[in-house]
Amino acid sequence: MLKYAADRFQSHTSALALDTEALRRYPDMIDLSIGDTDIITDRRIIDAAYKDACAGYTRYGDPKGDPELIEAVCKAWKEDYDQTISPNEVLVTTSSCMGMAQTMLGLLNPGDEVLVFGPYFSPYKDQIEMAGGKAVEVVTLAENSFFPQEEDVRAAITSRTKAFIINTPNNPTGAAYDLPTLQMLARLAQEYDLLAVADEIYTRYLYDGMFIPMRTLPGMTDRTITLNSFSKNFMMTGWRVGYIIAHPDLISIFQHIDNSMTYVTPSISQRAALYALTIRQDIAEKYISVYKNRVYYAYDCISQIPWLSIVKPRGTFYLFPKIDPAIDMKDGEFCKYLIENAHLLVSAGSAFGLAGQGHFRIAATVPQEKLVLAMDRLSALNPPLK
Repeated sequence: MLKYAADRFQSHTSALALDTEALRRYPDMIDLSIGDTDIITDRRIIDAAYKDACAGYTRYGDPKGDPELIEAVCKAWKEDYDQTISPNEVLVTTSSCMGMAQTMLGLLNPGDEVLVFGPYFSPYKDQIEMAGGKAVEVVTLAENSFFPQEEDVRAAITSRTKAFIINTPNNPTGAAYDLPTLQMLARLAQEYDLLAVADEIYTRYLYDGMFIPMRTLPGMTDRTITLNSFSKNFMMTGWRVGYIIAHPDLISIFQHIDNSMTYVTPSISQRAALYALTIRQDIAEKYISVYKNRVYYAYDCISQIPWLSIVKPRGTFYLFPKIDPAIDMKDGEFCKYLIENAHLLVSAGSAFGLAGQGHFRIAATVPQEKLVLAMDRLSALNPPLK
């Protein structure tokens, strides 16, 4: 029975697990593999949550979410994107990862297909398959800035396609789709009657241009399921709190699923999120620029390494270099080479789908002095050629 259970489900996310054995072997290892902010949550948020915990916010709350937090989400959305959303269009979730799982469980019937634009965040495939669906990868290329191309998207759509997942700014590539790309996807969604599942958790990490939410495009409000999180935008990964914005009928479905999984997002985390929204501009100015400087520093360094090529990231804290094909290693082997020869821990590109093969992901989530040392070690390498 245990073997049957194991055979039924093979996780696609294991390649992103922290290599604790490598960290144990090399005390000077620099970990650039995990997409977790190294800056802790702003003290003002912690203090506000502590005060509310002492005031009694340690019990179950409203299963749909703290009403004050939902009102704050609606208010912030209107202020930031000039679009009105109502409280019955919002569900608070225990992280956007949980929100994505609930979305797939609520949307998919067995055999339904969901387009994912590779390289993609690998849990998407697991979440789709756990819901009985099929993930269909649409490969994007570095020469197109990792933007999906219309002819490739059209070729992937079948009679079973129900939705596509859009993640911009993107993990792992750092790509951020421009307006023409967003408009193309919106046009195809309407032409083929598809839903857009917009994973928008890096909205504050956009370094070039203004962020445009998918649901604000003409004709997309009721077709878009928006997932957001406080994890990255507010340095709150451990608080595990996010939200879904969608049509009220869909929110009712997702809440029903949520009630069977977590029942309610932790009350203290929701109070922290509520206060985080009130200081969101200050948080962005104080912290996000730190990651921008790190990413651009690493990009400049990598651009000078002859056996790597890289597309300049427009957002997130990730970089996605491509390994020269002349190097006699696959991406997974190359990552092991970095562990042994440079004491650097990164993520193999193949963990992010077919489009990630031959690449590796760097998360610039270490202090600047460690990042400088990491780039020095990377630049000093001389990998074997074929």
